[in-house]
Amino acid sequence: MKKVLTLLLLCAFVTISQAQSNFIKPVKGYSPQIGTTVAMLEDLKSRVTRSVASLDQAGTDFLLDENANRIGALILHLAATEKYYQLYTFEGRGFNKKEAEWDLALSLGEEARKELVGKPISHYLNIWDEVREETLRLLKTKDDKWFAAEAEEGYMNNHWAWYHVMEHQANHMGQIRMIAKRVP
Repeated sequence: MKKVLTLLLLCAFVTISQAQSNFIKPVKGYSPQIGTTVAMLEDLKSRVTRSVASLDQAGTDFLLDENANRIGALILHLAATEKYYQLYTFEGRGFNKKEAEWDLALSLGEEARKELVGKPISHYLNIWDEVREETLRLLKTKDDKWFAAEAEEGYMNNHWAWYHVMEHQANHMGQIRMIAKRVP
């Protein structure tokens, strides 16, 4: 009886925890719109991370075919895209010469297939963690008026730029999960 009660309590706790995690609410410390976006960014990142965190080197470097990208490279691509939009929305610019190391991961392709290999999945996830930490720090310094304002070039607002970062991560999450399922 005690085991059954313990199991029921555990199931109830897991159900409550899952139910609470299935709500998008503004994260404290941010303006309402930015806080809501932060909640979504963090949810996507945690789901991608859970999908790949246990990959071994073979899984991290697996190449589905000669035109595909490795999972490690795709994680670095997500970090590079987020870094680009940090610079674009907060500084009104793209990568400079000093930041050119991001270009390979941003564009991927044949050169990336050759170069972005041989590092553990934790290497790529740690880089993305650092980029995200900076994103969160910078977003805390802004308000919803800034979020609604036009970005530097004037063809999008800051909110749309960060929405694009999210949709980009969601698209690649599907790609990453599909590749991970094909790892021998």
